[in-house]
Amino acid sequence: MDSTEVLGFSASILIGISLGLIGGGGSILTLPVLVYVMGINPVLSTAYSLFVVGTTSLAGSFNFMRKGLVNYKAALVFAIPSFVAVFLTRKYFVPMVPDSLFTVGGFEVTKDVAIMLFFAVVMLAASYSMIKEDKSGPLEVSRRPKFNYPLIGLEGGVVGMLTGVVGAGGGFLIIPALVLLAKLPMKMAVGTSLLVIAAKSLIGFAGDISNTTIDWTFLIEFTSLSILGIFLGSFLSRFISGEKLKKSFGWFVLAMGIYIISKEIFFKS
Repeated sequence: MDSTEVLGFSASILIGISLGLIGGGGSILTLPVLVYVMGINPVLSTAYSLFVVGTTSLAGSFNFMRKGLVNYKAALVFAIPSFVAVFLTRKYFVPMVPDSLFTVGGFEVTKDVAIMLFFAVVMLAASYSMIKEDKSGPLEVSRRPKFNYPLIGLEGGVVGMLTGVVGAGGGFLIIPALVLLAKLPMKMAVGTSLLVIAAKSLIGFAGDISNTTIDWTFLIEFTSLSILGIFLGSFLSRFISGEKLKKSFGWFVLAMGIYIISKEIFFKS
């Protein structure tokens, strides 16, 4: 195992730790690690990311289930349109996108470049959600969620497409939606979002199995270390405030998003 692989597998532990510490957004570094550190092409990396994010989120959700902090009805209502969107996106949309999209001034925009640029935009949006100050004050919450079905369906479909294209869990979108549209308390929204992310990511990955050759040995090793990381993160959360770390992590994600845009547009070899 060379130094690059050691760095990549070490990063997989950090991905799990960040997810255990800060919840939504913690797994967003999976794709950059797979592409830029492990050297896997972006299309295959998005498939691997779905499995890593899905399995790690499922492991993380067990602790919330044990504490009664998962609302299964809310998860189901949000997840159904998300399931459909992510599966169709991975099964049909991603494979049909041509390898070369268009050329601008001698710069060829390929499928791989487009995926990374779109993912960078997602990272910028995620970083904003982590950095911004919440000045709205406490929201009205309810133990019996009140569903805004049209908006939840639309949000679920959008998050499903996002997950399908770039392999990101979308927790930074799901958690606010569960709080605002289903009136869930924040801790319950985090636990519920992990279950939604797990289910839709693994369903999206299932859409890839027939289209992609999977290196199962590598994928299971990488995912196992990420799961180890989430348990470490959950343990560390007893001593470290996830909310305090979230803003710093947001600035790091912002820097990574800018780096990806710069690398793909200006420094593409």
